[in-house]
Amino acid sequence: MSNLPQLTDALLTLEDRVAVLTLNRHDLRNALTGSNLIDDLVATADWVNHCDDVSVLVITGAGSAFSAGGNVRDMAERGGDFAGDVAECSDRYRKGIQRIPLALQAVEVPIIAAVNGPAIGAGFDLANMADVRIASEKAKFGETFLNLGIIPGDGGAWFMQRLIGYQRAFELTLTGRVVEAKEAKELGIALEVVPADELMPTTMKMATRIASQPPKATRLTKRLMKMAQRMELKDFLDLCSVFQGMCHNEPEHLDAVNRMLESMAKK
Repeated sequence: MSNLPQLTDALLTLEDRVAVLTLNRHDLRNALTGSNLIDDLVATADWVNHCDDVSVLVITGAGSAFSAGGNVRDMAERGGDFAGDVAECSDRYRKGIQRIPLALQAVEVPIIAAVNGPAIGAGFDLANMADVRIASEKAKFGETFLNLGIIPGDGGAWFMQRLIGYQRAFELTLTGRVVEAKEAKELGIALEVVPADELMPTTMKMATRIASQPPKATRLTKRLMKMAQRMELKDFLDLCSVFQGMCHNEPEHLDAVNRMLESMAKK
């Protein structure tokens, strides 16, 4: 099932088991609300999970920004996703932007965020939903909700403290300050910071390396990494034994072992 889903505000490519999703509303600085990007992200996540030809998902932005998060003009006008009374607004969040964290948390393959520019508010949270973040020197990161008198309604407080710890996440969230790429790496937000013209080549090098691994074992390994965050050791080891039994009975395991033996024989 390699047929690409029909997207409206994003571009999707698939080559050598690496899917690249590019947020393509640079006129809105790739804002997630006031566009079709929520639907596009959710549709891509579902497609990835049902497409055996994908081993890695890369998410990046077109234009100068990774994502500006929420559409501030809609906020000012109490329109779009931010319209209505408390109950209506709450319902819009649940049926709107909160679909993104649920969809991305369920993605079975590694996700790499190639952060090409500012990732602000929900855009920052989107980057934190990835497994790895590689940042351009032009990238900036800001958990700026409180600056607008709102909270991280997309689950940002859940993701960030798991990434960099409670104290650092608390400081960034409560001050609403924007950090440059260099500090983001020091804080553990970005794994690497590279010149702008090296962002996609660096990202694709990592993505291609991961995508070259046995695909079924790669998906199981990501599931283990996620489940390890919420399981006791004894239960986790029981799960590992089952997953390992599955791996030992997959043809890709024997193929990988034979390739290694052939390589050793040549030395």
